Amino acid sequence: MNNKVGLAIRELHRSENELAGRLLQISDRHKADHEIFHLGRDLARWSQQHVRELARVGRDYDLDLDAEPAEDHSILATLRQKGSELVGRHHDPSLLLLRDLREIHRTAAGVSLDWEILAQTAQALQDRELLDTAERCHPQTLRQMRWANAKLKESSAQIMVTG
Repeated sequence: MNNKVGLAIRELHRSENELAGRLLQISDRHKADHEIFHLGRDLARWSQQHVRELARVGRDYDLDLDAEPAEDHSILATLRQKGSELVGRHHDPSLLLLRDLREIHRTAAGVSLDWEILAQTAQALQDRELLDTAERCHPQTLRQMRWANAKLKESSAQIMVTG
């Protein structure tokens, strides 16, 4: 099978794992904001499902991708979490929220572009299963990106203007 397509699927699998992780991180970091907490977790589940679907279609391209989304229970993850807590004590949590939302938006934008590339490739190859996967997953990625953008618009003026 086409090695370039396999590379694109592998990169998208990695990126969706990263997006899921960032969404879970923002959810955990901003637990006091119930919308961020609950919606962040719901949106992360979409990316986790995308990871599973990419692992499934990746088999057609001789890829052995982990169907289970990455979970970082390592010592490094614990250190990052503690570091975030310490940073949060020294910085305005609202500014951290803006930073986190910007990162979510940027990551989702990259994932969206990767879905576009994969969909165009699937059309050119006439790979119906790959195209169906892209058409099913990409709209959810766009919604993740739009959510982050809307939260930024909703919050940024108040956060930046108030003391």
